[in-house]
Amino acid sequence: MSAVTVVDAARALADPQAYTDEQRLHSALTDLRCERPVALVDVPRYRPFYAVTRHADIMAIERADDVFINGPRPVLMPKEQEAMQASHGVSTLIHMDDPQHRKVRAIGADWFRPKAMRALKARVDELAKIYVDRMYEAGGECDFVQEVAVNYPLYVIMSLLGVPESDFSRMLKLTQELVGNEDSEYQRSISNEERGYALLEMFEYFKALTESRRERPSEDLASAIANARIDGDPLSDIDTMSYYVIIATAGHDTTSATVSGGMRALIEHPEQRNRLRANMDLMSLAAEEMIRWVTPVKGFMRTATRDTVVHGVTVKTGESVLLSYVSANRDETVFRQPFNFDVGRDPNKHLSFGHGVHFCLGAALARMEISSFFSELLPRLESVEFAGKPELAATTFVGGLKHLPIRYAMR
Repeated sequence: MSAVTVVDAARALADPQAYTDEQRLHSALTDLRCERPVALVDVPRYRPFYAVTRHADIMAIERADDVFINGPRPVLMPKEQEAMQASHGVSTLIHMDDPQHRKVRAIGADWFRPKAMRALKARVDELAKIYVDRMYEAGGECDFVQEVAVNYPLYVIMSLLGVPESDFSRMLKLTQELVGNEDSEYQRSISNEERGYALLEMFEYFKALTESRRERPSEDLASAIANARIDGDPLSDIDTMSYYVIIATAGHDTTSATVSGGMRALIEHPEQRNRLRANMDLMSLAAEEMIRWVTPVKGFMRTATRDTVVHGVTVKTGESVLLSYVSANRDETVFRQPFNFDVGRDPNKHLSFGHGVHFCLGAALARMEISSFFSELLPRLESVEFAGKPELAATTFVGGLKHLPIRYAMR
């Protein structure tokens, strides 16, 4: 592989449009894993970084959380957007490192532990049935993403937070604008200033919610966040708002992408759909495979606190690495036939939830939502096919399908 080809392959990771073309993306990532597993990327709009594409290297970086830290650059974004978020003081869990990260994470941790998940399961199952019933009522054709996949997890996470149902559509629009700001269909504007309005609107919304929950606490996650204390002191306004934002966005868009991408995979692999329907005991494994297959969080950034070597490449103090989860989840040295969708894959050491101290807080909830939905749908689904071309959103961070027109028969 020539040096020019390596550079082109690495540049794909900083190109939102590359994520709309899976063949191009995975071809580039396969080449990088083989030829240049730690590749320097220096392109217009972005500050330079090293792309890390092998599973083992990413795991090692995640474990070395004292050497590679989240702050100040946890997500790959253009320089102007980095500056804008910094000016707003955004400080979510993904921006934090220990010991602050551990303390702030604990605020919401109990809401995602097994006991809480068992209590929530009846509501998740109920919502799964509601949306499968809506598919039936739609008469055999729908845009699965827009009519089902974005709404089902939205209702789950907003109900958990305590957001009134009348505000769900507003939250959907704002979360899509925040995580989809590189896609022309979702972005509010091409202006960086106007792109920041979605974040400011969300802050204003949750500021009012915080005031309400401090005056009248209730049994929801919003009250836990609004009234939380760290070392005896309440969270700052910006930390409180940031906590809501990460729960609202991470708890919705990632699961939505996996449900829609899982549906697409079952259509494209009818033998796996039939296998799963014939043996629903495989559902937990199938859910993990959907999460690996889709990889809704494409990657995170880490910054070196001291000079260190990654796969033979020296990363200097202050330099950043991109942990490409979407590449790690197709690593041929870890996954048998990684480009095969296998509902019975076991083991499945995917990195879609990250690894180490920053392992996804809501992983158990995401797994439950995916399993509940397809456990309800598959026994009732007699046939399904595409009714148009699936469309992927442009992104370098979180995303998946934005349209999935399907035609189906149900009972």
